[in-house]
Amino acid sequence: MTNTSAAPKGFVEAFKFYTQRRLLSIFLLGMASGYPWVLIGSSMSAWLNESGMSRSAIGYFGAVFAMYSINFLWSPLVDRIRVPLLSAWLGHRRGWILFCQLGIALSCFALSGINFEQHSLVTAGLIALSIAIFSATQDIAIDAFRIDSIGEHEGHVQSAGAAMTTSGWWTAFAGIGSIPFFLSDFTGWSWSTIYQGLAVIMLLLSVGVWFAREPKTNRAEQQRETELFYRQVAANKPQVTATMPIIGVALFVAIAYAFSGMENAGLAGWLLWVGVVIVLLGLLIRVLIRLQSQAPTTQNSGSSRPLPIRTGHKITAWLIVTMIEPLAEFFRRNGVRFALSMLLFVLLFKIGEAFLGRMSIVFYQEVGFTNAQIGLYSKLVNWWVTILFSLIGSYVTMRSGIVKGLFIGGSAMAASNLLFSALALTGPSVPLLLAAVITDGFTSAWSTVAFVALISLLANRAFTASQYALMASIATLGRTVLGSYSGALVDFLNGNWSLFFLLTTLMVIPSLLFLWTIRKSIAKLEHDNRERFRT
Repeated sequence: MTNTSAAPKGFVEAFKFYTQRRLLSIFLLGMASGYPWVLIGSSMSAWLNESGMSRSAIGYFGAVFAMYSINFLWSPLVDRIRVPLLSAWLGHRRGWILFCQLGIALSCFALSGINFEQHSLVTAGLIALSIAIFSATQDIAIDAFRIDSIGEHEGHVQSAGAAMTTSGWWTAFAGIGSIPFFLSDFTGWSWSTIYQGLAVIMLLLSVGVWFAREPKTNRAEQQRETELFYRQVAANKPQVTATMPIIGVALFVAIAYAFSGMENAGLAGWLLWVGVVIVLLGLLIRVLIRLQSQAPTTQNSGSSRPLPIRTGHKITAWLIVTMIEPLAEFFRRNGVRFALSMLLFVLLFKIGEAFLGRMSIVFYQEVGFTNAQIGLYSKLVNWWVTILFSLIGSYVTMRSGIVKGLFIGGSAMAASNLLFSALALTGPSVPLLLAAVITDGFTSAWSTVAFVALISLLANRAFTASQYALMASIATLGRTVLGSYSGALVDFLNGNWSLFFLLTTLMVIPSLLFLWTIRKSIAKLEHDNRERFRT
């Protein structure tokens, strides 16, 4: 055990702890993770608003963020497939990260050529969608890199990794994200020109890939052993195993539609698709239980020799390990009840923040703040507040536990929304805006650090990308698909921003009540991890 893996004590030790190379690498990669949200988030909202688009159109345009909610559908490929040339040169994780960063930069250059008076929103939407896909895939690789860089015996260090990720994310989203607003107000640049500069910044952020070191894991060996097992199972029960990839594909399609198509299906249609997901998941679990009860040798011939493995068995086994085993292992290890409870909590925890975040820039502009004020207070001030409380929150979480961190952050999250409600009543009050931004930054940082540390502990190292992406996608669902209704909700309330923010406060309460019911299970998970660290 090294000093860098022990919980720090005192300022000097804490400084050395947070400045170790692996945590600084996580910070730089966190910047690359947060930056695309500027491209298709705050800057895009301001560009659309100044181009005369309606609030509803701006809100629905944010539906491209649904890619963050469904990126777990292709996350198994990031675990199993290597990017040609790049992975051989940089390593598995870093190769994927650089590939996605190049895709984001090229898409941003393409978006800079859009003129909303001459091009349809569909064209801009498709380009923004490509940025979202590359960015969501980059997040898969970065999150897997972060978890793999911290040893399994260092579970408490996941809080520090979460803090550095959050700090880096907000450094890009708030710090770099303020640049477009200053350029818009003080230089007179068009948004097209600004987006060309933003594409160059994306290329500069790739420095994190070169600074980082590829983590060493036994992921490939574990996946290989599992695949060998399923090859024998496929040889023993070829018809049953052949149905698993089919069920898996049907399940993935149903989940994707339930996540990304709910605004078109309506509530009744969406609930129907959720029912389809539950039925398919239950069927898949039943087949898995049946298969795992089978010995990997023939039961009929009486021979102990393994059955011959054919090409079809290898393909079936690869598909099962890639698509299905990450989900199956998650439920087996945690138990169905606790696994479902965690996924439900992950969904509920960020709903209130989702509605607030998507409309915040539009709210600031309509209340009467200038773009420069928005850049200064909602970006630059919030940036430093988030970094400060991310580090403080991670330190406290390592000492007091994840559950307390979640309760502190969640309760403050609800209170911070009330300040925005008051701001809507008073008008463009800079002191009140500053108070709201500081409080919001504190709540976002503290709750996110504890939240990310929790779901990081739940991921198995053999399927890090797949399992973390599943939980992160569900968490992002509230910020994307549900958040796309935020503009429509403001319109429904006839522009009553005060009532809107009051409703976002109430949205936080169910998640806190649910957290109370599962607090003992989470505390036990964290305790068991700390015991493994001590031994």
